[in-house]
Amino acid sequence: MAQEARLPYSSADQGWLSYTKNASLGGIKELTQIAVYGASEVLDSALAELIYGIYEMTGTLPVIVSDPDRQASSLIRLVLLEEIVLPEDWMNAARMKDLGEEGYAIRQHPENGGSSLYVMANTDRGLLYGTFHLLRMLRTGQELDRLDVTDSPRNPLRMMNHWDNMDGSIERGYAGRSIFFQNNRFVEDKSRIWDYARLMASTGINGIAINNVNVHRTETQLITQQLLPEVAKVADIFRRYGIRLFLSINYASPMELGGLDTADPLDSRVGDWWKEKAKEIYEYIPDFGGFVVKADSEHRPGPFTYDRTHADGSNMLAEALEPFGGLVIWRCFVYNCLQDWRDRSTDRARAAYDHFKPLDGQFKNNVVLQIKNGPMDFQVREAVSPLLGAMPGTNQMLEFQITQEYTGQQKHLCYLVPQWKEILDFDTFARGQGTEVKKVVSGEVYPYRSCGIAAVINVGDDHNWTGHTLAQANLYGYGRLAWNPDLTEEEITGEWIRLTFGGDALVSAEIEPMLADSWHVYESYTSPLGVGWMVNPGHHYGPNVDGYEYSVWGTYHFADCHGIGVNRTIKDGTGYVSQYFPENAQRYESLETCPDELLLFFHHVPYSHVLHSGKTVIQHIYDTHFDGVEGVEQLIGRWRKLEGHIDERRYRKVWERLHIQLEHAKEWRDIINTYFYRKSGIPDAAGRTIY
Repeated sequence: MAQEARLPYSSADQGWLSYTKNASLGGIKELTQIAVYGASEVLDSALAELIYGIYEMTGTLPVIVSDPDRQASSLIRLVLLEEIVLPEDWMNAARMKDLGEEGYAIRQHPENGGSSLYVMANTDRGLLYGTFHLLRMLRTGQELDRLDVTDSPRNPLRMMNHWDNMDGSIERGYAGRSIFFQNNRFVEDKSRIWDYARLMASTGINGIAINNVNVHRTETQLITQQLLPEVAKVADIFRRYGIRLFLSINYASPMELGGLDTADPLDSRVGDWWKEKAKEIYEYIPDFGGFVVKADSEHRPGPFTYDRTHADGSNMLAEALEPFGGLVIWRCFVYNCLQDWRDRSTDRARAAYDHFKPLDGQFKNNVVLQIKNGPMDFQVREAVSPLLGAMPGTNQMLEFQITQEYTGQQKHLCYLVPQWKEILDFDTFARGQGTEVKKVVSGEVYPYRSCGIAAVINVGDDHNWTGHTLAQANLYGYGRLAWNPDLTEEEITGEWIRLTFGGDALVSAEIEPMLADSWHVYESYTSPLGVGWMVNPGHHYGPNVDGYEYSVWGTYHFADCHGIGVNRTIKDGTGYVSQYFPENAQRYESLETCPDELLLFFHHVPYSHVLHSGKTVIQHIYDTHFDGVEGVEQLIGRWRKLEGHIDERRYRKVWERLHIQLEHAKEWRDIINTYFYRKSGIPDAAGRTIY
């Protein structure tokens, strides 16, 4: 094993892996030696990271020792448990089993007048995750004396979904171009991919789909012999960090690539074509994760063309992948996309449940339904999807969106961990009280064979990865929540700040409330009481109250001179509320119990309707939009205090983004307030300027 670490791989911002010297190493003054029990490429990655991290933090390059009995000072042991017999009181059989395939244990133990740290796991992936945990503790100055940590992931699948195209563009990308593709080819310099693999592994990500779910003609070729060798090179990089590579596929590939006249899933020729294709893929990538599929949605091809079901379509693909251990991740973003705005009975929110619930139990064991967190499309506020927990006989996983499509496009600060925590903690009542979303998707409620969480990623080739430096917190926070959804917002935020900016108390004191407040600040000047979509069509940036109101893609606020909101009740609305389990259905059905923040998502009410807060709907709209602008001004005020405490490059970039956000918040405030003032004719009680 080479002593010198190859890190960092590129000149890009290293984010939360930018190890810097740390005066406190948790009671261990020097970490100068490392002993390794086991060998693999993944373990090589763990060792390289450990060497690099310790060197950067201490200035001392650790040495690898083959005979740990000779150590003269502190030692770290990376222990693959099958390679060594430990004392029974250290790691009994039951505790080893509990670690599973990805868990780890970290223990501190005095030895021979020195002190050893043991990082132990059943697999090399567990050792990789344990190594990153140890480095996280060292970087944040946590006490290591008498350390005894065990940890394992709650979610089996922890995925990133890229929407990258081979021309280098990224659908809903706000941080530069693709790190994978350029000019319809794979990038030659793969250093950013190495960096990215490190960042993902450090938060426990174990699956990545590298191309857009809207698979165009060029990307359809990714599963051909022409491009599979290049795909395999990328898979090799991710494999070294315990990450399996997936591809989004074009459902019509048998026609576009195979010369067939159909993609009918019940036509044996189609199934046979996919079986041969799967065999070919696994010859190049033995640990290939499987396919991500968007079918029969927004004009994408799928089984509906042939009067077949989603179960028919996904099972055909699953049968092809089954011999190799591959998965079909079938997205549930399917809806009747061509609506008539005059028709109030059609409700896009109903679509996923209506399409998939009747098929429960008909999917193969290696099919996983990927369900967006809400029934619409990643709005800043919408109800939790009622499909989550509604299919006990079908594998499910949750889909978040890290990329800020509807939440400011990484020009605006919008920390999404608080939103995700609310969704994960939402009680579905699928099996009575206490069956939260986080328990459903982790397989704790129903015995799913495959399950977990995926997210649409927010990275590009910008120096800082995410355009807005503070948007890195969403990337980090997602990974940590996918690993352990019980982590608190405060724990995740504090970790990210200290790892990214160091231990300056003022930096933590100002950035923590900036992040904590930002989601509500953004919501307050954009989306009142659960109404979304008031954006410019297509690119989804900037205020346009009626942007989609008369669109074939859906109608979302039904505002007129009398009131606002979508009636989704059972009594006299679209009936969407009935899709929830009774406890939630009853709460949302009633105006008395429906929470204010979702009122207009479930009900159409007069502007004079009084909220639980005591304000009328119209006054709430006015107040929050003025409050939102003030909230951005407060964000700027907090950031101003950090000049000189954060390097000039990052300080200046965030400063510029915050001022863009302020100008756009004013635009949102004035357009939204003016629109509803003119609709309602009701003046602002505070007498503020509304145009």
